[in-house]
Amino acid sequence: MSDFLILGVAALVAGLIDAVVGGGGLIQIPALFSTLPGVAPATLLGTSKLAGVWGTGVAAISFARRVRITWTTAAPAAISAFIFSFLGAFTVTRIPPDFLRQVLPFILVAVAVYTFKRKDFGKLHAPAHVGMREKMFAVLVGSAIGFYDGFFGPGTGSFLVFLFVRFFGFDFLGASAVAKVVNVACNIAALLWFGYSGHLLWQTGLMMAACNIVGSLIGTRLAIRHGSTFVRKFFLIIVSGLILKTSYDAFLR
Repeated sequence: MSDFLILGVAALVAGLIDAVVGGGGLIQIPALFSTLPGVAPATLLGTSKLAGVWGTGVAAISFARRVRITWTTAAPAAISAFIFSFLGAFTVTRIPPDFLRQVLPFILVAVAVYTFKRKDFGKLHAPAHVGMREKMFAVLVGSAIGFYDGFFGPGTGSFLVFLFVRFFGFDFLGASAVAKVVNVACNIAALLWFGYSGHLLWQTGLMMAACNIVGSLIGTRLAIRHGSTFVRKFFLIIVSGLILKTSYDAFLR
């Protein structure tokens, strides 16, 4: 199987996963690192962002057409995420994220346990904040996750979904829709940084982007057709995968 075919399949699966609940980097980034071992890590991460931003963007548009996106939350969160994702990408060039790499698996375990134990978690859409309070919380979430995405990144979409369910009272489907908007902002900010510094493989990234879009369309249809219960189950599967992957990266590699 050629490297291009491997990367194309990986991008398609990653797009599907990202469209439902985030976490497509579990598939896409390891595929890039294993098939292109001689390329600088920053270039591989930039290429992954180039592929992912298209799939996430298409997912956001698809959700907006079929699911009511809470823009009073999504817009301020996306703006702050854009700014802080760029700051995070700048910071990682000066401070290695070693400590965060070791803490992340434990944070993900707590997220998984909380979601699993709360059987009704994310089933009902009952927004918990309105007005200025809603915007303030949205800015806080967007800033924190945006910086995390630029600085480190694994599981950004899944963290967004969890936070929008836990602290905003959204159901899983509504949270996933808002998360896509914020994730697009994060990806664009990081992509600007990688593009400015020349860390992009355009041909590979655009090929993967096409495959990512196909996977994104499939994932969006699955999420909308099967609703919040399906997204919740998918969320638990992806978070479990993230726990295994981040644990391996932090303690065994």
